Parts: sequence; C-alpha cells; structure tokens
Amino acid sequence: MKCIAVVADSYYPARTSAAAQLKDLAIEFYKQGISPLVIIPDFELDQAWKLEVLNGVRVLRLKSPKTKDVGYIRRAAAEFFMPYLMWMRYLKSPLSSEKLSGVIWYSPTIFWAPFVKRLKRNSSCRSYLILRDIFPEWALDLGLMRKGIAYRFFKWIEVNQYRIADTIGVQAGKNIEYFKSWPQFNSKKIELLQNWLSETSPGICSISVGDTFLAGRKVFVYAGNMGVAQGMAIVLDLAESLLDRADIGFLMVGRGSEYADLKQQAINRSLNNILFFDEVDSAEIPALYGQCNIGMVILDSRHKTHNIPGKFLSYMQSGLPVLAKINPGNDLVYLINEANVGSVYTGSSVNELRRFAEALVYRLNEDEGFNLRCKKLAKEMFSTEVAVAQILAALKI
Repeated sequence: MKCIAVVADSYYPARTSAAAQLKDLAIEFYKQGISPLVIIPDFELDQAWKLEVLNGVRVLRLKSPKTKDVGYIRRAAAEFFMPYLMWMRYLKSPLSSEKLSGVIWYSPTIFWAPFVKRLKRNSSCRSYLILRDIFPEWALDLGLMRKGIAYRFFKWIEVNQYRIADTIGVQAGKNIEYFKSWPQFNSKKIELLQNWLSETSPGICSISVGDTFLAGRKVFVYAGNMGVAQGMAIVLDLAESLLDRADIGFLMVGRGSEYADLKQQAINRSLNNILFFDEVDSAEIPALYGQCNIGMVILDSRHKTHNIPGKFLSYMQSGLPVLAKINPGNDLVYLINEANVGSVYTGSSVNELRRFAEALVYRLNEDEGFNLRCKKLAKEMFSTEVAVAQILAALKI
C-alpha cells in the first residue's frame, strides 16, 4: 500500500475546524487504498515521539515547542524552530525509513518548509500544499503589521513554503490571482481545492439550547475561532441592536484570542440575547447546529485575500442558511447568492447588518427550501472524495 504523509499543526481530537477536516481527509485516503501518515507537533509529549492509530489512520506526534495561546514573539520563535526540532525527533522514530509516495501539508502555519523539504528529499516524491491562510498579507490588510522587518521576515518564510510545493491548492478562485504577480511561481500548478467535510450522523451535544434563555428564539450560531481576523465585535453590536426582538438570539461557541473579551463585553453591555460557551468536540457540532436556525460567517471587511471558512461547510451540511458579514469581492458572496443559501453583507453598518439579519429570519419562516438547498450545495461542492481524488491526481499517485 502506498503511503503519503499529511503534515499539519493539529489533528483530531483537537477541536479546530482544520483538525476535523484533516481527519476526514486522512480517513478518505485510507478508504481509497492509500496509507496516510499524519505528522503533527505536540508540546505536551514527555518523549521524542509517539505513534497511535485513530480510525485506521497512523498519527505520529513529535515533541515540539508550544505555539498556541502564547505571545506573538514567542509564537513566531517557536514556529520558526518547530520544523527543525520535529525533524530531529522524526529521525528517532521507526517511521523515518518509510518510503513516501507523496507529502501533503496544511497551511497555516507557514513554517513547514524545512520539514517538508526533508521529507520530499528522503523519498524523492512530489508535494501538495493545502493553502488556507495567506499570511502575512491578511495581517497587513487588517493593520496588524506594517511593511517593516517583521513583514519581510514572514514574507521570506511564505516564499520558501511556496517554492518547495509542486502543487498549491487554494480555497478560493480569486486567490489564484494572488500568485499572478509572483513570476517565480508561474511554472507551478496553482489550482482551486475546495474545502471539504465528510457527512456525519447527529449525535449528542453537551449544550442544550432549550435549557437556556435562548429557548424558543430563532438562534444565530457561530462556532469556531474568535480572533482578530474575524472582527467579531460587530456580532455584539448586532445583538445589541436586536434587543427589542425577543424572538431572536445569538449563540457563540468557540475559543480564540478575542473570546474572553467578547464574553466580558456582552456582560458589561447587559446583552440578554447572546450566550457564550467554550468550544465543544467536533463530533458534537451536528447536534449543536440541529438546535439552531442560522449560521454566521464573520470576516473582517478589510481582508483582501479570499477564503471559504470550514464553518460555512458545516452549516451547509447541517442545512443551516448563513448570515455572512465578509469582505467585498470574496468568492463566498457569489456562492451564497447564486445558491440562495443565505444573506451576505460586505459593509460596516450595524443597522444595515440588522436589516439583513431580520430579512433572513423572515425568509426562513417563508421559505421551506433552505434546508435542502444547503445540504445539496454541501454534497455537490465540498465532497471529501473529490478533494482526495484531486490531490492524488496532482501527486501522480
């Protein structure tokens, strides 16, 4: 059986959308007769490496520095040294002599190049970069970074990542245009690789909306990361503007750099229509969405790069229409409007966003076809089987 390495910074049972997607991807490789070897960092290990098998997939955890929930400078230093330290630990594992037929890696993070380069060289195989975060460009767009030393450093890291990839799969068609200004990558294959999500059966959820003050309301749900890239403060403004609507509520589930502050702000502003919960296991998400009515996709409007967040897929799969507040020109604008699976707003006015939210609630009451259209879109466009076939074709396996 041919073996491919899947390199990422998180994997199941981690609760990120990336971890859930990579689990689905690895399992589908296994179903199609390919042996995936998932390689991830783990700062909690008390040994150099640890091998386990999850759902038939081998997962190799390599001791590494802590890169999440730490300061920016410490994180940058840890991520820079991470691939070198992981390579040293990888060589100590019994899998270092295994011949690979291909290497896939997931970005973010942008620091994988040294590790992937050595894996490729050891096995003389092709590589595929699943690019889901164009950094540092989005940080520049949001004003979090200037074109100084730090920007040039991250740009150098970014270029190294693209240089070693034989194929780069971006998640939005307009991201392909980003590479047209890079003459050194004209010969590379840059292609659209849609996000994916395998179908799951609803189980149980530790959150019971019916036992909260949101019971009986039309519930807007957001489940995922709450960081600076999302611009989540507008959700609080929206909730405050809708305090007079006793039939509408907001459920926020997740983690991230802005989570604690958003939760405290909701308390300070006496918002009795919004509820926060810590992140739940990805297996609980279908049951969580089954208790809600509308999913929210929130991206800071200053973004100039484009993406289709994993949470959008999970909303579609669960039959939830979406209220999307995103950057102008994002591929998601056309997709949502064309498939008629929700409403999209690209401005910055809270009053206008309220109008979109109320209109969507009204449409939800009048249009019984939302559920079927959402599920149909998920099945047609965001299939794990299609993603695996596309990656294997690029790797020539």
